[in-house]
Amino acid sequence: MEVLTKNELRRRYDEILTKIRNGAIFIHPSDTIYGLGCDARNESAVTRIRKLKKQFHQPVSIWVSSKEWIREHCHLSPEAEKWLQKLPGPYTLILKLKKTENIAAAVTLRTGTIGIRLPHHWLGKLVRDLNCPLVTTSANQTGKPFMTCLEDLDPEIIKGVEFLIYDGEKKARPSTLINLVEGTIRAR
Repeated sequence: MEVLTKNELRRRYDEILTKIRNGAIFIHPSDTIYGLGCDARNESAVTRIRKLKKQFHQPVSIWVSSKEWIREHCHLSPEAEKWLQKLPGPYTLILKLKKTENIAAAVTLRTGTIGIRLPHHWLGKLVRDLNCPLVTTSANQTGKPFMTCLEDLDPEIIKGVEFLIYDGEKKARPSTLINLVEGTIRAR
């Protein structure tokens, strides 16, 4: 696994975009913790992430490019619109999808709902430039501690990852889940 700094990512930007478009699984920083990512349209890549995490029974979240993407692809209640105004930020909004054809079935497990992230982080430019959502799920096996620095990286996760974009130690916790389908809020 290759570790890239922000500057190395800048120098190799087009190459990294191509790798992601071609199905690479990678670890990325966010405004909270480190996540496992891939092109959310790539069924094979999403399935590989599920196997790495040993997570087979719940949807994974996606990092989207904008509030406009959310409005176009998700059903929004007045309550959801209020939460949308808090983005970008450390929240995962659970919403009903309007359109499922642009997301791999392995993301939602055909539930019709999706966890949406729009973090306040410089990596958002990469998501916008890819012009597709990225899977973003914590970089750990289900039930194990999440990654906040290189020392936390699970050796089993390393085996399935092509590269890691490293942004230093994270001092945050996972995002807060705002379930706008069931009406619940859960800090993780």
